[in-house]
Amino acid sequence: MSQAPSPLGSPVVRREGRDKVTGAARYAAEHTPPGCLYGWPVPATIAHGRVTAVGAEEALAMPGVRAVLTHGNAPALKEPDDPVLAVLQDDRVPHRGWYVALVVADTLEQARAGAEALRISYATAPHDVLLTAEHTGLYTPETVNGGYPAVRERGDAERAFATSPVQIDATYTIGPLHNHPMEPHATTARWTDDGHLTVYDSSQGSTTVRDSLAAAFGLRPRQITVVAEHVGGGFGSKGTPRPQTVLAAMAARHTGRPVKVALPRRQLAAVVGHRAPTVQRVRLGAEDDGTLTSIVHEVATHTSTVKEFVEQAAVPTRVMYGSGHSRTTHRVAALDVPSPSWMRAPGEAPGMYALESAMDELASALGMDPVELRLRNDPVDEPDSGRPFSSRGLAACLEEGAARFGWRDRDPRPAVREEGPLLIGTGAASATYPVYVMPSAASAHAAPDGSYHVRVNATDIGTGARTVLAQIAAAALGTAVTNVRIDIGSSDLPDASLAGGSSGTASWGWAVHKASTALLRLLHERTGPLPPEGLTAHADTGRDVSEESPYARHAFGAHFAEVAVDSRTGETRVRRMLGVFAAGRILNSRTAHSQFIGGMTMGIGMALTEASALDPVFGDFTETDLASYHVPVSADVPWIEARWIDEDDPHLNPMGSKGIGEIGIVGAAAAVGNAVRHATGVRLRTLPLTPDTLLPYLL
Repeated sequence: MSQAPSPLGSPVVRREGRDKVTGAARYAAEHTPPGCLYGWPVPATIAHGRVTAVGAEEALAMPGVRAVLTHGNAPALKEPDDPVLAVLQDDRVPHRGWYVALVVADTLEQARAGAEALRISYATAPHDVLLTAEHTGLYTPETVNGGYPAVRERGDAERAFATSPVQIDATYTIGPLHNHPMEPHATTARWTDDGHLTVYDSSQGSTTVRDSLAAAFGLRPRQITVVAEHVGGGFGSKGTPRPQTVLAAMAARHTGRPVKVALPRRQLAAVVGHRAPTVQRVRLGAEDDGTLTSIVHEVATHTSTVKEFVEQAAVPTRVMYGSGHSRTTHRVAALDVPSPSWMRAPGEAPGMYALESAMDELASALGMDPVELRLRNDPVDEPDSGRPFSSRGLAACLEEGAARFGWRDRDPRPAVREEGPLLIGTGAASATYPVYVMPSAASAHAAPDGSYHVRVNATDIGTGARTVLAQIAAAALGTAVTNVRIDIGSSDLPDASLAGGSSGTASWGWAVHKASTALLRLLHERTGPLPPEGLTAHADTGRDVSEESPYARHAFGAHFAEVAVDSRTGETRVRRMLGVFAAGRILNSRTAHSQFIGGMTMGIGMALTEASALDPVFGDFTETDLASYHVPVSADVPWIEARWIDEDDPHLNPMGSKGIGEIGIVGAAAAVGNAVRHATGVRLRTLPLTPDTLLPYLL
């Protein structure tokens, strides 16, 4: 029998598409066990202090209200592996929005009404929520997010900068940003009489949620089942469990009934993480021919008093361009703010905005084409480690992107191209994202009817994971994609890593490939017919991925943007945008294209519309819903094209793939910002570039 052609790279339609558009797909809040109650969390209304009293009598007397959980009566937790999960355990209020109570009722409306009837008293303490580059509380941490050292130095960057004939010294500021997935964070939890906890959770990794709940409640992992079949977006905010997961489990234990907790949109900003604000000073020293001699990137950011999380914004600078001398540092202030966390491309998204804006400024100072400047400083080996790149397609992305975009035909002079009142400009920026692979396990089963069944606890957060994993298995087994059934989204399946760090497909796919290959070997070794129960092979990649690679492994890309700025209103519209990426082997051209343009769209939002701030008096975020926090809509994104180059990299995983979920946003904001500068001649260094910030320079 001839082997089916490999489906890898094909635009296979996502398997869950019909279920989603017809409403058959069930999300965490849509599981309603018999007798299910509803919980409404109550956030603190002070920025720092403690709870002195909770008046619950009126709420408990209301129709349908079954319980009011506070730190005085909530089930005691053991040792949560994340301090943000230690809710209702004491009277402290570390920031505004910290949960201080949960009202549980027969209906959602009754729970909300009960929450409004609570009378909570506080003892307030002084608070500080504002980050500045000169904040007295700034300190240098040991490491930043991802485990990277906070400080890295090569040579004498200060001296080299001071003696460079061409210098750029600029500070770039980005305020807090919020993930805001379409599906709010939600959990439905129930306990059985034998002590087993089942949780339907909106999560990027149910194995991680299971393990966190086990630590919090003092259970063995096998006593917990966490299901995340369909997830309506996460962008990092669902990468680890959030408070609603613990609150639902606590309330279900307290009441003896299933309990559902879906967080209101207005509460998300304070409890599910955010991209921390950054103040970034970038200094570039160069020779007259554009060769970089010194790179200094200094980052100031904030964390909470609950736990330390440091946005690694200077880390991509360590690998991006060659220079004889380099210094990258991070400092952080622990403020009375919600705990920051992951947001699509943490570190890379804000860090590459600063670096790529500075590179554009350097090109202007040199009178050099911005693409040529980047090509001139493209290193052979990774500058930070000295390791050779497993593959580095940056130059190919820049060159192909410039050709497709018509970059060479542009007039490089700023503020010269006009269409009536519209000022037209183009900009470019580079992109990079590291290759991450995490340990995962999978099983592959051959049935007597000739079909296959693959099981792995992957999570599909809208990326098409089911489809791509079926393609990987089918390719390894030499069968059609339609002949492979995939089970994902339950912690009862073989353990797998979470969907984060653009590592999902590489991690789960490696395990699926290994299990499928092992199954194929078993089938080839058999001399008789398949037994009635079929054959199953198991695989774990723990040892495979634990070995440190001798290569520096990164994806790269290039963004090109054209904008029109209205000189009468200051409004900026992106007219067209092109991204070209080098991300190993593309496993599904349809879902990959979707991921790339999704990231680029978020980059447009970062550049032009998304803004948040912390109120210094009340200590809360001033933008807490989609009416005030403006994510891009269709009218903001008229034309986006995503392309990729063929990249054969044998040093990654059996599929030869790199992650693609996050690189699309990296550098996108810088390309738009650079285009705005080209259109107007005005260089603004604080995002977003809203009409009120641009207009004073255009009148």
